[in-house]
Amino acid sequence: MVYNNFLLRLLFSSFFISVYCICIYINFKYVYYLIFLLYLLIFIEIYLYFELYKFLPFLYILISFAFFITIDFDKVILLNFNLFIFIVISFDIFSYIIGKNFGKNNFTKLSPNKTYEGLFGGFLLSFFLSLLFAFIFEINVNLELIFYILLIIICAFIGDMIESFFKRKNNLKNSSEFIPGHGGVFDRFDSFLFSIIIYSISIIN
Repeated sequence: MVYNNFLLRLLFSSFFISVYCICIYINFKYVYYLIFLLYLLIFIEIYLYFELYKFLPFLYILISFAFFITIDFDKVILLNFNLFIFIVISFDIFSYIIGKNFGKNNFTKLSPNKTYEGLFGGFLLSFFLSLLFAFIFEINVNLELIFYILLIIICAFIGDMIESFFKRKNNLKNSSEFIPGHGGVFDRFDSFLFSIIIYSISIIN
């Protein structure tokens, strides 16, 4: 793993999580505006950097956004939403770390850096850490929750692959260079964009 790149990723992740926590502390509804801003930045990236088949990523983001705006942040249970965010972020982080350190077997041409080791390592760590999160914060652990965690992890992976497909069609390594050490906003929140669709229709009560 390149140390400087990892440090930049860690700094950005810490910054974003800090902003997210500040929004929660002030008013949970501000999270809506934070995510709205992310969608806007992704639209800008697609407009500026994607030249081929631009309609497809635009349509995909619009569908994701349409599901996102159906979420009523006045009624969403904060703890459940935090669990959702934790699942997505932990899968993304540990897939990257394990893949960079132990990955040897690539599994798709869509994203040459993706490895079986990173995929399964991220999957398992995200799953067990999410269960630990639920246990610590006294969320009822049952078959429904287990299925929910597994489904969100799978959707996070699908979201990653969808974004990789769009980039490959446009011969892009990153969706932009908006975020030092990360690439673009689309790159960093690709797992969120598909999994939020599932979250919006299967919120745990």
